[in-house]
Amino acid sequence: MTRFFVMLFVVLGWATVALAQPYALDVLPSEAERVTDPRSGAELVYLTTDPADDVNLYFHERSWLADGSLILFNSNRDAGGLMGYLAATGELVRFNSETGSLTGATAASEGARIWAMRGDEVLELDVTIDSSVSPSSVTLDERLVCALPRASGRTALSESADGKRLAVGLTGLPDGGDPAVFVIDVESGVFRVLCRVGETPGYGGHVQWSRTDPYTLSFAGQFPRLQIVDIRDGVPQSAYAQLKNELVTHESWWVNDQMLFSGGLHPEPTEDSHVKVLDPKSGQVRVIGVGAWWPNGEDEAVAKQNYWHASGSPDGRWIAADNWHGDITLIEADTTRSHTLTFGHRVYGGGAHPHVGWDRLGKQVIFSSHKRGDVNVCVATIPEGWSR
Repeated sequence: MTRFFVMLFVVLGWATVALAQPYALDVLPSEAERVTDPRSGAELVYLTTDPADDVNLYFHERSWLADGSLILFNSNRDAGGLMGYLAATGELVRFNSETGSLTGATAASEGARIWAMRGDEVLELDVTIDSSVSPSSVTLDERLVCALPRASGRTALSESADGKRLAVGLTGLPDGGDPAVFVIDVESGVFRVLCRVGETPGYGGHVQWSRTDPYTLSFAGQFPRLQIVDIRDGVPQSAYAQLKNELVTHESWWVNDQMLFSGGLHPEPTEDSHVKVLDPKSGQVRVIGVGAWWPNGEDEAVAKQNYWHASGSPDGRWIAADNWHGDITLIEADTTRSHTLTFGHRVYGGGAHPHVGWDRLGKQVIFSSHKRGDVNVCVATIPEGWSR
């Protein structure tokens, strides 16, 4: 990329910071259904029961507002898109932006705020909820942070640990060059290309910031998969010495600047996939959730014993992991003991993955469920006796 093109990006980012008038959101009746998992005793709340496909945000994005008042999800129902669940009433909220649908959303680390994109625009959304009236009143204050270069593909937004910056990965940029990771200053709207990602290591998206280090983010390479970048030098570095044919997938940042990922040494289709904890600074890796493999194992049976997505609770006490059958397992961080929280939320061989994520307090997890015959958003509460 030429110096002129980089400078053009910066100028555009600086010039587009703007405020819009607050507007009211559509509030819909509750669809919530509460059940108890018959095997674990965990309370499950299906936030949605509409026949449309409703899915939670991706497992390394923040679904809950900081105060827990609203849970974000996406829907393909008519006039759906980005939606929310009001924790106080069970009502649903449609984020019906008047000038286009909202994508790439994640809740901010602090305040009743959401980061989202509308086309190439990056938005800061402040949510005001009044549940003393019926139906509840929900209004949105919208600030245009910046307008990024037009791109054909985008990751979700990710917020830095100190809340001062956002990151996003873009493909299909106007200059026709390699995919790029952009960093955006939240206050000023100034943005810049942090790095361009060519054939080595390749680009697979999943741009996300460390939860504890405001200068470090990661993205998925094609090989090696785990790539981290210090924003002060912009040079991608491999975080894990992945072997050829080794499964390394679905990474997420956790406490103490650690990363979680799933993987093993037996290749697909009957792969083993453990949950692993990586310290990128030392390179030390340990298995915290044990998968399994055996000769001539059937795909469906092997998949029952292995993990796919893994995310850690913000208090560092738990890791949640799912499998291809939609079983949700909690792993104690200090002892590695595992507890299956709920079972059978996916039919093996098809359908949305659960990709389980966490609330802000480490007491609930959120995932996509096929238990009711279509895809719905479900929240499970950790039984009281499991927390120490």
